Amino acid sequence: MGDRSILGPADVSDQELAAMVAVDRGVDPHLVRLVDVAATEVAYDLPTITTAGRYWVRGTATTGEEPWSFELFVKHVHSWERSPLFAMVPEDLRERAAASVPWRTEPLVYRSDLAARLPEGLRMPRSLGVYDLDELSAAVWLTTVPAVPVAWDADRFRQAAYLLGRFAASPQVIERGRVGGHPFTIRDYLEGRLTGQVLPMLRDDGVWHHPLVAGAFGDELHSRLLAAADCAPAYVEELVSLPQLASHGDACPNNLLVVDGYDGFVMIDFGFLTLEPVGFDLAQLLVGDVQTGRLPASRLDEIEETILPAYLEGLGDEGFETTTAQLRRAHALQLMVFTGLSTLPWEHLDRPPTPALHAVAAERAAIARFSLDLLDAS
Repeated sequence: MGDRSILGPADVSDQELAAMVAVDRGVDPHLVRLVDVAATEVAYDLPTITTAGRYWVRGTATTGEEPWSFELFVKHVHSWERSPLFAMVPEDLRERAAASVPWRTEPLVYRSDLAARLPEGLRMPRSLGVYDLDELSAAVWLTTVPAVPVAWDADRFRQAAYLLGRFAASPQVIERGRVGGHPFTIRDYLEGRLTGQVLPMLRDDGVWHHPLVAGAFGDELHSRLLAAADCAPAYVEELVSLPQLASHGDACPNNLLVVDGYDGFVMIDFGFLTLEPVGFDLAQLLVGDVQTGRLPASRLDEIEETILPAYLEGLGDEGFETTTAQLRRAHALQLMVFTGLSTLPWEHLDRPPTPALHAVAAERAAIARFSLDLLDAS
């Protein structure tokens, strides 16, 4: 039959698998017989704290006639406290840190009817099965998305921003915005990660003397970031006073897949779906590919000028009215709080400062500078 042992606790019985294959194929599950099947790990180079594994399950099935090949996607999610990266969290902050990351949201999203509520131009993978593995983990079985690699030009950013605006303001989507039942708020982020890790690091003189930081950020950027750190509580209070709309939570290009023959995007990775202040998803759409090195920070101005008006148009088409100035202010505040303040290359400070790491630090500094400039201009 083949080896699926790599799935570990995320595996299912042959009978359950055959039923999912039948749904994927659109045939009577009582007629499906698995001929062979095997599982392999999906290559993925971006670390995530709530994902225990991603897998392809591939094989051959038949209903007694011509066999066909199938491919399913399995995502094993778990609480952050099971991630190796959790060891980096100080002991006194671990309880709050574990509670701050909503690992249960994605399984609950795929158990919901969110797919039927998305605005035209957005889809999500079809859920074939969601399984609770224990009190701290679950497995989600999905149809595969035949995504194609594409260049993100201005038109694609514009289309994505427009659809994210419609997603944010859609009354049907907003009704499912709290499907994860996670109580985490921006104030929690301030009292947790910002206060416990980010702000102390910004105020640590030793960090600023590290070659990676000193060479890229400089005295002026140091002073501006410290001033922004002091204003963080005020920024957060301004944000929590804004209208709360639906937010994907990580709407970077990597999570907006392009498929041949479909004039839109397939949204994936719903782990942070919730209600957030208007404009929340603009930040990751803007900086996501810069943070991963897929785009240079020099494109931030161009992307910003493209996505803001498109998102505003999407909001309006769903009946939500705001002004360009109000949206820009909300976006600038969120970019500063969630990205600009945490741009120091802290995860590389214990490594030799190679030319490659200096280049990473320079891009981080460019993001910080852009975030500060955008906030000042708002």
